[in-house]
Amino acid sequence: MRHIRLYKSICAVICCQLLFPTLFAQQQKVDTAHTYSIPEITVSDIYQTREIRSTAPLQVLSKDALKNLHALQVSDAVKHFAGVTVKDYGGIGGLKTVSIRSLGAQHTAVGYDGITVTDCQTGQIDIGRFSLDNVDQLSLSNGQTDNIFQPARFFASAGILNIQTLTPRFKKGKRTNISAAFKTGSWGLVNPSVLLEQQLNSKWTVTANAEWMSSDGQYPYTLHYGNAEGDLTSREKRKNTDVQTFRTEAGLYGNFSDKEQWRLKAYYFQSSRGLPKATTLYNDYSSQHLWDKNTFVQSQYKKEFSQQWVLQTSAKWNWSYQRYLDPDTKNSLGKTENSYYQQEYYLSASVLYRLLSNLSFSLSTDGSINTMDTNLTNFAQPTRYSWLTAFAGKYVNDWLTISASALATIINEDVKEGGSAGNHRKLTPYISASFKPFRSEEFRIRAFYKDIFRLPSFNDLYYQEVGNTKLKPENAKQYNIGLTYSKNVCTFIPYLSATVDAYYNKVTDKIIAYPTKNLAIWSMRNLGSVEIKGIDATGNLSLQPWEKIRINLSGNYTYQRALDVTDPNSNKDKSTYKHQIAYTPRVSASGQAGLETPWINISYSFLYSGKRYTVGQNIAANRLDSYSDHSISASRDFRIRKVTSSLCVEVLNLMDKNYEIVRYFPMPGRSVRATLKIIY
Repeated sequence: MRHIRLYKSICAVICCQLLFPTLFAQQQKVDTAHTYSIPEITVSDIYQTREIRSTAPLQVLSKDALKNLHALQVSDAVKHFAGVTVKDYGGIGGLKTVSIRSLGAQHTAVGYDGITVTDCQTGQIDIGRFSLDNVDQLSLSNGQTDNIFQPARFFASAGILNIQTLTPRFKKGKRTNISAAFKTGSWGLVNPSVLLEQQLNSKWTVTANAEWMSSDGQYPYTLHYGNAEGDLTSREKRKNTDVQTFRTEAGLYGNFSDKEQWRLKAYYFQSSRGLPKATTLYNDYSSQHLWDKNTFVQSQYKKEFSQQWVLQTSAKWNWSYQRYLDPDTKNSLGKTENSYYQQEYYLSASVLYRLLSNLSFSLSTDGSINTMDTNLTNFAQPTRYSWLTAFAGKYVNDWLTISASALATIINEDVKEGGSAGNHRKLTPYISASFKPFRSEEFRIRAFYKDIFRLPSFNDLYYQEVGNTKLKPENAKQYNIGLTYSKNVCTFIPYLSATVDAYYNKVTDKIIAYPTKNLAIWSMRNLGSVEIKGIDATGNLSLQPWEKIRINLSGNYTYQRALDVTDPNSNKDKSTYKHQIAYTPRVSASGQAGLETPWINISYSFLYSGKRYTVGQNIAANRLDSYSDHSISASRDFRIRKVTSSLCVEVLNLMDKNYEIVRYFPMPGRSVRATLKIIY
């Protein structure tokens, strides 16, 4: 009964949170300001300045920067962040997950317009399903950002990938914005999209956008019959790689005054995709298929009552469905067909108090209910009740920034079948600082420490014979020290910046799949321990040789040793001790170059990854070779009266390199993509 009352209370509060701004707005005076985003309580700066002044590593890609990365999905752009590993199973429809500094995808939170995206079933988010068409900014933070005025969930992970969608902006005298785009390219790519923004009056704006994408994904690749040089090869085409996705969003923005804003967003996504098989020996046939559906409604409200007090609330309802089909399973039914359902009810409230002009404190508390069901027999049908409370403080002056927080986590879990994983209580700290030693130079020394954990996913705990309800949370300790520098050198070099960060991460009670006494059955266990040491370096340079010509150069470099230090005495397989963990390169890098002229814009980008190993044992048979991926593009804008159009042509993987990020899942070779966009 207690859980039912909590469930009803959260639902009631969510409804009130959705309705209150509308009712309250009727009493407000008309305000003519047209800023619809919910701002942070920080001084607004250009993206590069925020990265340099941040006490913890922060990387930002603006909308303009994303245009030069030859990226179709969010996952394509994230590969250009330093210290990031994207596990990519190939093609547009392949699963793509992101791990920061080798901590694992489950330790990386994904935010969408300031509210986290969750998946309690797997604990990780497929970032391949997010398009870049309506994205205004991507940001990646290690530890946490300097913004202490945010939901408690943003304090509860080792790193955050935040996706900020477009906010409607109107030119003077204009109340309607319409844009449409059409992409097409190799392997049957068809990708139309449309966006409508309408200003109803001085306070209200509505937006709607939709996108459909289809591709057969049948790209050619070279199949190797063996691992040694001189083995036989053949030229094949990828099979069962078709994908169709549809996404639509609608938003309602209320700007009641410069101190009060409200945003409501409804989102729907569905996909249908074939699941290609690993390309081993002579067997690459696959008939498996996956269907996904996801919809959510989320709301954010912010009210500044005075110079000292600010309130922000968020609410979200999320529903997701996944259906998996293997029509060739050799069982009594002649197939495997599983369906999974998840729901979430989420509510957050944050209060900011400015004690002094440069000293502020915040208190954030989040409550959520997550449920999961499936058509599997005797499934546990778990329900997770989460309550997170974060208290944070921040001090800022011209030469010093200090930020600290403490997060209290309370988890209760119930099941309808079998035993539950029980309850958890934990307090986790964070502290960071940035120091500017020279008054006249934008040079800073920064450092942070964070102690955080991640809960086992529902699959870890309850999935048939593999799940283990006795699992403990996986713990991670993060240490970072770095240097940042930026300068406006002269007219020819208007901007220069560089960052270097050294870090050490320690993961304990790592959750891994481990064979039981019956070697045919595996189970999840807290047996792993990993030590990660590395260096991330980034650089940006802008050149202005002539008034209307600009050259932008940027790049990053990562070196890391992520070693399995699991106690050999507790691990039957001692061959992985002090070896690099699977799919983690020692060296990785990326770079971009862009030339902006009045006639044409040209951009070039590359990705590089050093050798990796497919499992924890670092021997030649398990090694994947290094690779580099180069892409170029040319684009031009045309303006006819009130209509602006642009045409962009891209050549991806210019060198036609056949490489694998995950073994036996080849990535596409050279391809061409063209985009036509019209804006009114």
